[in-house]
Amino acid sequence: MPKVVIMLPTYNEAENISQMVSTLIALPIQDLMVMVIDDNSPDGTGRIADELAAGMPDRVCVLHRPAKQGLGRAYRQGFSEALARGADLIVQMDCDFSHPPDKLPEMVARAADYDVVTGSRYVKGGSLDTEWGWQRKLLSWWANRVYIHLILRTRAKDATGGFRVWNRTVVQGLNWDLIRSNGYIFQAETMYVTEKLGYTVYEVPIHFSERRHGLSKMNLKIQVEAAFRVWQVLWRHRALTPADRLPLPDARPQPQA
Repeated sequence: MPKVVIMLPTYNEAENISQMVSTLIALPIQDLMVMVIDDNSPDGTGRIADELAAGMPDRVCVLHRPAKQGLGRAYRQGFSEALARGADLIVQMDCDFSHPPDKLPEMVARAADYDVVTGSRYVKGGSLDTEWGWQRKLLSWWANRVYIHLILRTRAKDATGGFRVWNRTVVQGLNWDLIRSNGYIFQAETMYVTEKLGYTVYEVPIHFSERRHGLSKMNLKIQVEAAFRVWQVLWRHRALTPADRLPLPDARPQPQA
């Protein structure tokens, strides 16, 4: 069975973190570890995560970062740590239950046949929270199915979704020094680069829920900035081909005796 490491970037998720970790640990996935990546949350999320890790050291670990430094940097650090821990599959997802944990077993199973599996709101069977207003739904649909699709020509219908399962070889094959985005557009940039490098992507339909507790970190400023950065992503990576994949390391980390 593959070793699965789930990355949970957190900032002020004290109301969600314990329930999320418990939910993930209970999934029918044999070799699973949860990695909390906390940006020095003032609400004590990091402390709660440390307590969870102390009680389940084989199932939970914590990466503490000194401050809120952006989603992209959090994930890059998480990918590096997951590889060092011998992960075969690396999951990225939010801690607020907007991404349905019960979809992970299906996504992990699909990863046996595809390089990247992503939870999608915009394939048949996918949906958005009914509490979202029509303006918010329209903006999200337009960003993915029209704006990003026309500019980047991504085949994935949900390029900005942040619920993904990555095979180890893909994470090793991407040159992360070329990934410059650090915020919302990080998801679209990594999807674009993944497709340009010729990796296979499968979209599993999900229901995207409004977060259970706390406030959304998305705002209009972030959305407007992301719209401009799509053009930067296109210019930066337009010439990539599968020949630009990095060579895979000869050896994998061996478990300690």
